[in-house]
Amino acid sequence: DVQLQASGGGLAQAGGSLRLSCLVSGFTFGDYAIGWFRQAPGKEREGVLCRSAVDGRTYSAGSVEGRFTISSENAKNTVYLQMNSLKPEDTAVYFCAASEHCFIGDYSDSVGDYYRVHYWGKGTLVTVSS
Repeated sequence: DVQLQASGGGLAQAGGSLRLSCLVSGFTFGDYAIGWFRQAPGKEREGVLCRSAVDGRTYSAGSVEGRFTISSENAKNTVYLQMNSLKPEDTAVYFCAASEHCFIGDYSDSVGDYYRVHYWGKGTLVTVSS
């Protein structure tokens, strides 16, 4: 049974940092790309950072490049999202997800099978105050 469980959200001040964790079970990291998505109120769900299972490359949205990084700890089946230099516009519910190929940008069912997310984790809320 595949499960992804995100945790670590909370309240941070602008300029601060948070680290989110995604505990993965039911598959190994090499089976799927692991991505981080976020959804702010009234907005589309957005893919912001992803590590490819094909070549290990990391893909990121321009809005988080240089501030957010993705890493993994295989022994703990955990993927991390380190968020630095947080901005109020980073406020959103953050999700980790597994897919065959990385997707960056506004996500919907219209992205097609190639980029379709196979498994979503429950979200964790990040609130950044100014």
